[in-house]
Amino acid sequence: MPVSCHNKKSMTSQTVVQAAARPATPAHAAAASPASDPSADLPAGAASVAAPRAPGAPAAGGHEVAVNQIHVHECAADDVEAHDVDVHDVDMDEVDVHEVDVLIVGGGPAGSTAATVLARRGWRVLMLEKARHPRFHIGESLLPMNLPILERLGVLDAVEAIGVRKNGADFPRPADGRTLLFAFSRALRDSPDHAFQVRRDEFDRLLFDHARGTGADCRDGVTVERIDFAADGRPALAHARADDGRTFAVRPRYLLDASGRDTFLGARLKLKCKNPKHQSAAIFSHFDGVERRPGEDAGNITIERFADGWAWLIPLRDGSMSVGIVAGPAVMKQRRGDSERFLMETLRAIPTVRPRMEGATRIAPVHATGNYSYRCGRMSGPGWSLIGDAYVFIDPIFSSGVFLGMHGAERAAGMVDAALRTPAREASLQRALQRGLDRGLAEFSWFIYRFTTPTMRHLFANPRNVLQVEQAVISLLAGDVFDAPEVTRRLRLFRLIYGLNVLANAPQALRIWWRRRQGRAAGFSDDTLQPG
Repeated sequence: MPVSCHNKKSMTSQTVVQAAARPATPAHAAAASPASDPSADLPAGAASVAAPRAPGAPAAGGHEVAVNQIHVHECAADDVEAHDVDVHDVDMDEVDVHEVDVLIVGGGPAGSTAATVLARRGWRVLMLEKARHPRFHIGESLLPMNLPILERLGVLDAVEAIGVRKNGADFPRPADGRTLLFAFSRALRDSPDHAFQVRRDEFDRLLFDHARGTGADCRDGVTVERIDFAADGRPALAHARADDGRTFAVRPRYLLDASGRDTFLGARLKLKCKNPKHQSAAIFSHFDGVERRPGEDAGNITIERFADGWAWLIPLRDGSMSVGIVAGPAVMKQRRGDSERFLMETLRAIPTVRPRMEGATRIAPVHATGNYSYRCGRMSGPGWSLIGDAYVFIDPIFSSGVFLGMHGAERAAGMVDAALRTPAREASLQRALQRGLDRGLAEFSWFIYRFTTPTMRHLFANPRNVLQVEQAVISLLAGDVFDAPEVTRRLRLFRLIYGLNVLANAPQALRIWWRRRQGRAAGFSDDTLQPG
């Protein structure tokens, strides 16, 4: 649904604006027919009770509030990334002010998913992406549980056309040269038996254009520079600048931050916390000529561990391969500014990767990014929420990033839809959303924090399906950990098995723990991709 108006306002310092009080259920909502039930494609558990306010309809009970900026600090001081939050006076002459129901900052998979869902509900959605599509992005590997979301969005066939089929995840065993395949077809529940590898420039643009086609106003090349908050803590005005220099403002009823690792709101509100348990950095690029796995396993992701971290190899449709390494900051500092040399030397030192890279030619720049794992102290506040990587980013060893972003965005869109219809429920809806997402994130995080330990290496190299525990781990690798008690119960059993093995190998485990503790203190600051 297009943005409804372009009001030209003359604004001066310490402007007082008409901040629309959030209306209750619109009077015309009762006329909605069952055939147009807006809850038809909501994810499970989302509520929908009435149709949205008609475009351009006045908000009830407008009141004057002073525009100001707020900031919240909910992280330990040592873990907060430094970002100053300045208090801005509003000083704009003849500025365009766009009235919208939902403003989405960021046009990646999470933002486009939320925009599509909300536009289908009939809300006026404006999505602003600072870069121009198509743009390079890492994170090319999807999970099987992405597929139901893509189907609900209506883009599954289009994604299949640009993707490489991924039947599972490969974990080579250097000790004997064997490759262990965790096939998605063996998952515990009835989840899809495959996923796709995609070029993110193509995938992200496809989702962005699709959101526009559903009625969202989607604009790339537009940066949101700051947000002014009203006295009640709700976002009152967003200030944006297009890459041609034009400026305008947006007055939203709700703000979704889908800005990814930029963490637009999280950084400015001082919510972003480094993860003290899992600091790592990544170096990666795209290559031609990398050897693929044979037969129907040719599209699988390969995850290879080495002494100080892990490496990935992701096949792409044009014959190229995304290849990268993730390690602690202390290891990364050994590169001494030459990222390409360090990347190639590290890959050649991995026995099962070296032969696959013998004929490889790099076809893209080498990127480095640090502070890989973080989360924000809060997911939501009055009139705003963080989704996808704008809320939390965990080590992508299980390729969970795009799935977690789209899953969280779909559920957040359902929450926003319900909150706009019944404003009194907003806070409780936000809390329920965060609880549900955090439970699933905790399942991934527990495995990720331990994945390079000797105990986890041993268990993955010698899988046993006792009480269907191995199948539950495959379900985790497929992304099937939300609302899946039969999976999570068996993952608890795996944790018990892990703990018993740790006790049996306590001296070695203590040495590994101490080395990781020392490495976390090193720090890494040479980001070349999406600093945030």
